[in-house]
Amino acid sequence: MENSQFITFQKFNLKEDAVELANFLKESQIEYRIEDVSSGLDGNFGGSELTKDYLIKLQKEDFEKADTLLLQLSSNLVETIGTEHYLYDFTDEELKEIIVKKDEWSHLDYLLAQKILKERGQEIVPEEIEKHRKQRLEDLAKPEGRQTTWIIIGYIMALLGGFMGVFIGWYLKTHGKTLPNGERVFNYIESDRKHGARILTLSIISLLLWIGARFYFSK
Repeated sequence: MENSQFITFQKFNLKEDAVELANFLKESQIEYRIEDVSSGLDGNFGGSELTKDYLIKLQKEDFEKADTLLLQLSSNLVETIGTEHYLYDFTDEELKEIIVKKDEWSHLDYLLAQKILKERGQEIVPEEIEKHRKQRLEDLAKPEGRQTTWIIIGYIMALLGGFMGVFIGWYLKTHGKTLPNGERVFNYIESDRKHGARILTLSIISLLLWIGARFYFSK
């Protein structure tokens, strides 16, 4: 799981975009961390800018402040954008989806979508936007469905004494995700996480027994 103090706020494919946000945060006196988590593949092995990943991490309590400041910054740019912008080709429903899924779009796109809808007479009032925001957080916080296949594989791997059982158990037990507001939630339902804990424990015991047996019979 991610560092408990600094968690991912935004991810970029281009280093320049990450540095630009980092400079803005620095000017706004918001403490941040920037991390290069690129795959390391070069062009000879199919690597490209799409394999580059740069993370901007903030403390959870600074998420709302940073988001508000970025919205204020983007609001100054919205009025300078003409009708040639690609969002003007979006349907009303597509623009509304941008507002609902704000976390998947830039702050500028989010505000411009509202502006275009207002121009079309389809303005979404702040109360409705807040309702969508809360619903979006609830949807994103929902854990994934039962991981029956992985649980079965995990127990099998645990009995075989392989490292794969340790990995599967640890992953099911601890894997989580960061919501747009900075909150961390587990990715799997409680019963699956309990299975993960059992698989992890069983795998470690099994692995130690296999190592011990192999050492004993090798004498």
